[in-house]
Amino acid sequence: MGSINIVELWSQMGGIAKGVVVILALMSAWSISVMIERWLTYRQARKQSRLFTPAVAEALKDGKIEEAIALGEQYNKSHLAKVLVSGLQELQAHAKSKEIPGETLEASRRALDRATAISIEDLKRGLSGLATIGATAPFVGLFGTTIGIINAFQGMKTEETAGIAAVAGGIAEALVTTAFGLFVAVPAVWAFNIFTNKIETFTVEMDNSSSELIDYFLKRRSEGRG
Repeated sequence: MGSINIVELWSQMGGIAKGVVVILALMSAWSISVMIERWLTYRQARKQSRLFTPAVAEALKDGKIEEAIALGEQYNKSHLAKVLVSGLQELQAHAKSKEIPGETLEASRRALDRATAISIEDLKRGLSGLATIGATAPFVGLFGTTIGIINAFQGMKTEETAGIAAVAGGIAEALVTTAFGLFVAVPAVWAFNIFTNKIETFTVEMDNSSSELIDYFLKRRSEGRG
């Protein structure tokens, strides 16, 4: 079985098929860069959150809101820190008091909701592009396939023969663009699904942390009234 000669296949391709391959190559390069950047972002968020969570819990246990905010600024890549700091800043004025007004708690709750929404959008950055590439790359490859088949029939017409030599170039061109389209699309779809699941996990963690923070201050306020 002979090996595939990429250079020879490229030289035999028509201009449109080469354009399709170039477009697919650019789509692949962009999707790979997004995959790497998102993977590093999520990895750093998870790593810093594991360090931030016990540290901020200890600070809040002692009522040290300013220290908790400082920790959030220190671990600024953590998705949990970004959310909790926004709520803590609303409560900073009552750091040394157990009597927390209801409107302050409500303002903190709204700040937590806003920060969660902003963090989710930040975590989603680039994923829509991956979804688009995963959905469209096979069709871009299919366009190249169609052009290759047309060229094959044109070759048959020109040569006035149905021999394999007349259609080989067009068929090879069609198969290359099809294969390349799938090669670009499949990793993009996999990455999109994996990252979407990670974002869902991060969202649950942020919602839980926000609720726990509000519960903590509600408990603290009830203790102050007791």
